[in-house]
Amino acid sequence: MKIFRSHILIGIDSISQMQKIRDIEKILKAEIKKNGLEEEIKVIESGTLGVFGFGVTMLVYPEGVYYANLDETKIKRIVEEHLLNGRIVEEYKIEPPEAKKDLTIKGKQERIVLNNVGLIDPRNINDYIARDGYKALEKALFEMKPQEVIEEIKKSNLRGRGGAGFPTGLKLSFTAPIEGEKFIVCNADEGEPGTFKDRLIMEGDPHKLIEAMILSGYAVGARKGYIYIRGEYKLSIEIMQNAIKQAKQYGLLGDNILESDFSYDIEIKKGAGAYVCGEETALIESVEGKRGNPRIKPPFPGVKGLWGKPTVVNNVETLSNIPSIIVNGADWYKQFGMEKSTGTKVYTILGHVNYPGLVEVPMGTTLREIIFTYGGGIKGDKEFKVALVGGAAGAFLGKDMLDVPMDFDHLGEYKAVLGSGAVLVMDEDVDILDILENLMEFFNHESCGQCSPCRIGNPTILRLIRKIKTNDNLKGNEWETIEEIAEAMKETSLCALGQSPILPISSALKYFGKELGR
Repeated sequence: MKIFRSHILIGIDSISQMQKIRDIEKILKAEIKKNGLEEEIKVIESGTLGVFGFGVTMLVYPEGVYYANLDETKIKRIVEEHLLNGRIVEEYKIEPPEAKKDLTIKGKQERIVLNNVGLIDPRNINDYIARDGYKALEKALFEMKPQEVIEEIKKSNLRGRGGAGFPTGLKLSFTAPIEGEKFIVCNADEGEPGTFKDRLIMEGDPHKLIEAMILSGYAVGARKGYIYIRGEYKLSIEIMQNAIKQAKQYGLLGDNILESDFSYDIEIKKGAGAYVCGEETALIESVEGKRGNPRIKPPFPGVKGLWGKPTVVNNVETLSNIPSIIVNGADWYKQFGMEKSTGTKVYTILGHVNYPGLVEVPMGTTLREIIFTYGGGIKGDKEFKVALVGGAAGAFLGKDMLDVPMDFDHLGEYKAVLGSGAVLVMDEDVDILDILENLMEFFNHESCGQCSPCRIGNPTILRLIRKIKTNDNLKGNEWETIEEIAEAMKETSLCALGQSPILPISSALKYFGKELGR
């Protein structure tokens, strides 16, 4: 095996592709060859490096140096100064908070879901295998019975990372005893504004998701899985299709996996861009080729789902925890996070922070740590005003919530939600009424219109907010009316879309009632 002096990681994701990272990669390789360094320096394509807003970036090992906003001129100088002569080009360097050497253990990321992202080539199955990939599958098939897999997941206390926080092992246990054909469905639709974690997991470590789906299928007795990927996620679809093809070539998908008695296959279904298809029953309708409208529950998908068959639906992040739990055991997993919210959570940090990006930290990490340790604090040294946590369907968290542990139970005590893990940070200059109008425009646009509370309620709330904004013939009770409508929608809407506006509206009024003219 050839040993290289340095490795340069190029993070290929949808964002970096738009910034023409492929052109920069070609220039870098040409300069390395021109300077006679091709036998010493290896350029590796990986998944996201987790840092955004700095143009094209790359990471040089073993120094751990991030270079940002790269162009042809900067690449030539980095090759000449750093790679050829060993002098780091300080003015091109950025230092994301998680890369700093002086952080305490508490301030460092704990990576379970993202432990391979940015370190392996997602298009090369051998890279995944070299980092114990498919070891969990081998252990499950030859050392564990299906029920033992479920019990290990139940014991880990893994809860769904899509927002609801339902126990994953319990969900599997509902479907396992039912006889007949069953399905595993991965919800990779990810339509929540500000949320892009599942996309970057698929683009950076696709085989982990495949392994997790096979394990889930083995646990409940399913022989087929579907990954429902948002249609706009073209790179995710391409990488997942390649990974499925490789897994089949290696005997890890298809008939008699690893020469066992278990057979399993995976198929990708492309979403059509409807936010409501993030709801599991609407997603199932879409997979079946129908319009993505939510179903009335019960029956729940675990009993009657895809084509009327028992179906387990989980999102990408939830599933991606399973291989590590099976390999290392539930007790290992429970050492991360909180007692009732174990493990880690992947957050997408965006808005008015110095370092927007992707981080994975233990459950229970505070909002203050997420914003000021991992996000690097507020841009321009401005004051923190509020954070919208969980996407459009989330809640506003003010200054008094900065030190509350971010997990399902603690946030629930304050009528807030962890949601999808999006953290939109806003500074002192933000107009909350503008944000609310934007959120309601989104809900109004994305409503499928199937049920009356959502179909009528969303445009009514939007109209009232615009009336408040323009100060147009106000009666003085507009906010009370808005809250009443949102509360009625919460109680009577068919799915989470119609049930969601109450959270951002009530939390905005809690912190900014005076500013909003309440």
